[in-house]
This record gives sequence, C-alpha cells and structure tokens, in this order.
Amino acid sequence: MGEKKYILEGEGLPKWTNPISHAVVVNNMCFVSGQLSVDSDGKFISGTVIKEAELAFSNFLAAIDNAGFEKEDIVFIDIAFNDLKDLPEINQLFVELFPENKRPARTIYQAQALPFSGKIKITGTAVKDLG
Repeated sequence: MGEKKYILEGEGLPKWTNPISHAVVVNNMCFVSGQLSVDSDGKFISGTVIKEAELAFSNFLAAIDNAGFEKEDIVFIDIAFNDLKDLPEINQLFVELFPENKRPARTIYQAQALPFSGKIKITGTAVKDLG
C-alpha cells in the first residue's frame, strides 16, 4: 500500500468539529468522509433536502479537489437521506451535477437519523486514471 495523504482542511472545506479527515488518498484512490450541510465555519445549515444536498455536494467536491482529484474521477457515491419521498429531487440534482452518461455508481438509502438531525449525508470514492 502506498503512502496516505490526509485531507484535514482546505479551500472550500468546512472546519470539522469532529476528529476525522474530510478525505484520505491512497495511491490513485480518494475516499471521502460523509459530507453534510456544514458551512465554512463548521456550522450545520438546516434547510430543505435540496438546500442541504447542494451544500453537502459542494463540500464533497471541495474534498475531492483538495485531494488533487476532479469530479470526473468520482466512481462511487453513497447517499443517505431521511425520507425516500425526496428521491425525485435528489435524482434531479444528481443529473445536474453529473450530466450525460458519465455518472458514478451510487447507492441510496433512507437513514433513520443523521448527524445534526440533517436530511442528507454524502460519501464517496474517486479514482485517478494512471494510464
């Protein structure tokens, strides 16, 4: 296994109130921690599921960027949200973020409880093409 790079802070990333990394890079892979609707000061921002999803995705993409990866490198996204009736809105946002047929693999599930009583949490993996 190669050397690990820990992304603890960076441009566009919220200050963490928990002792974890936003992302960890190993070789050509980046593993992103669950991103929430948290602003740059580390304050949770409550709102509609889409408002929370937009900020969580923004944090997710900032983690990828600070790790030296691009949106096109994302291969897997795991989305937990607290009400499956919000799936059509989540799908629409997903299509806007990942147009055409270059969408990462994805899991979705309803979670009974998320940190800060949030509505959505986004986790994922990116892989750089070394070819």
